Amino acid sequence: MPSTAFVTTCIGAVPDAVAPDGSQVHILAQGVRGGLALFVLPAYAVSKAVAHRSVEEVWYFTAGRGRMWRKLGDREEIVAVAAGVSLVLAAGTHFQFRCDGAEPLVAVGATMPPWPGEQEAYFVEGKWAATV
Repeated sequence: MPSTAFVTTCIGAVPDAVAPDGSQVHILAQGVRGGLALFVLPAYAVSKAVAHRSVEEVWYFTAGRGRMWRKLGDREEIVAVAAGVSLVLAAGTHFQFRCDGAEPLVAVGATMPPWPGEQEAYFVEGKWAATV
């Protein structure tokens, strides 16, 4: 198993990738058991609705304001998100988020296990029309 004991990274000026949901991704660090990334949704944008096959994520919002829709089985909710709010996206949860202000919506997300690749996410029917 490769060692990641001394991984050090610095956020880049441009995103490292675009997530399947359409948000901009800045990879912060990736370990053997998990990863950490910054997700940015531009002002007034709405993500695509997706679900993950095997990955669980924990998000902590650091800037902006908006809403997150989540659905898993019979449970469904829309919650307001802003700096200081955190939430869990269990594997299989359908989710979609939107930025409701002029400032981008920004979240730090921990991914467990590390993101395995493009095949991990799949599109689902969401609550809002996507704009990204």
